[in-house]
Amino acid sequence: MPSQRFLFLVKGFSMTMHPAAPAGLLLLALLFLSGPLGAQLPQAPADPLHPVRTIQGVGACSASEVSSCAEAAGKILPLVMGPSPLEENLRRLADEIGGRVSGSAEMAQAVKWGEGAFRAAGVAVHTENYTMPVSWAAGETKLELLGFEAMGIERFSVHLAAEGWSPATSAAGIEAPLVDVRYGTASDFANAQTPLKGAILLVHGDVSVTWADLFAEYLRAPEIIERTVKSGAAAILWTSQRERLLLYRHTNTGDGALEELPQAVVAREDALRLSRLVAAHAGKIRVRFTMNNSVGGAVEQQNLVGEIRGYEKPDEVVLLGAHLDSWELGTGALDNGCNAAMVIEAARAIKASGLVPRRTIRFVLFSGEEQGLLGSWAYSRSHDSELDKFRAVIIFDSGVGRVTGYSLGGRRDIEDAVRETLEPLDSWDVNRHTEDSDIGTDNFDFLLQGVPTLVANQAVSNYLENYHAASDTFDKVDLRELKLNTVIAALTAWGLANRNAPFGKRQSRAEIEALLKDTGLDQQMKALGYWEVWQNGTRGRKP
Repeated sequence: MPSQRFLFLVKGFSMTMHPAAPAGLLLLALLFLSGPLGAQLPQAPADPLHPVRTIQGVGACSASEVSSCAEAAGKILPLVMGPSPLEENLRRLADEIGGRVSGSAEMAQAVKWGEGAFRAAGVAVHTENYTMPVSWAAGETKLELLGFEAMGIERFSVHLAAEGWSPATSAAGIEAPLVDVRYGTASDFANAQTPLKGAILLVHGDVSVTWADLFAEYLRAPEIIERTVKSGAAAILWTSQRERLLLYRHTNTGDGALEELPQAVVAREDALRLSRLVAAHAGKIRVRFTMNNSVGGAVEQQNLVGEIRGYEKPDEVVLLGAHLDSWELGTGALDNGCNAAMVIEAARAIKASGLVPRRTIRFVLFSGEEQGLLGSWAYSRSHDSELDKFRAVIIFDSGVGRVTGYSLGGRRDIEDAVRETLEPLDSWDVNRHTEDSDIGTDNFDFLLQGVPTLVANQAVSNYLENYHAASDTFDKVDLRELKLNTVIAALTAWGLANRNAPFGKRQSRAEIEALLKDTGLDQQMKALGYWEVWQNGTRGRKP
């Protein structure tokens, strides 16, 4: 099919045909779509929950680069949108392996799953090992209400889940007063009406609706934990920031180490009921908190790496990645199984298209992301000598929400290249890039090494309501949206890897330091305990 016709297709195509449609019917559809009546993919609606700051002052696109990407998009799009192994790959990962905590047997099975899927796609694949400092598995977690009968209060079941990487309690549990410290601010601690030493603390949180709410949940935790430890309290019960008894699991450590004291997330409705009882019976509500989590020593883990080698500059690399691990209350379909399967599908489509890029494309599935980005941190360390020739690291980690562009981590110097690459998909509204940056996913350690990073900006969709939760299951995945995002990811990786023009310079440490301050990432790093390890060279480009 001539590239001009595919250009019309890519700039205005919405796949509604059944994937099993005969080839002749597909050809007729392509001919129709190339004309003025071709269907347009609806633009992603503005998302009030995830506003973006569009970068201004963009330069003109190079016609040769856009033409090359249009031809590539024309080959990649039908391979992804037509019959493909994407759905079955993801179903097997989510339904048959399930939740994949790093260090678990399920995670080992997921690595084998990925190896098989890459090989079936005809893509060379290997594993790279690193050591995770602590292994962990959730045990039975209980909160017993003590002495309620004597107070004339009916007992009720409390639903809760261990915070990830939380230490176990003793077998007998922690028996102590329950003290409500509201939102855990300094004044909340100071104004507590019951002694905190030895107590179990109940901490409130508002219902999480936006990305900002989720980041705030993480950003406030370290200070609250620090206050708890200083107060001599024995444990923390976090009020779930989701409604309808939905439980989820986070971790508040950033380096794979064990949490400082036992912690659990309590179902919101139960936590609010406990809060009201504490207020009505000041100092008299006692509980027994028991968790028999299993904590082990260091364990070897793997990152999974597929590769399509470049024909002209094979030592220069564009990396497309996602994390393969997940929490295990659900099956990790949205976070981040869909994007792990997407990375493999992008590799399959590029390989099947016959396109060979100038530079090497690496397709990496990281482990250890949920424990502090451990896999990508290890990868950046082990490939330190190559990073001068890493042109871009592209990460997907927000479910199946429609991609509107990329967060460029403050690197305005790469935006023209990204915009040119995605120009053939302009009608999909994918070129609204932002210059913000955060610590949320596997781009972080590459950014600290001065490598240009792109993190997909995605509509919230159903991601936040199921994030890390028991409800994160295969049925939540919109497969059409996932396929559309796969086209975007594959075109981004191929287009950047195949550019004629140079781009993607590695920054010096001084330039990185300036970028951290310009984007406000330095403040996030200080709040989450990453600033010291950046300053002393433990993470990032050496001083």
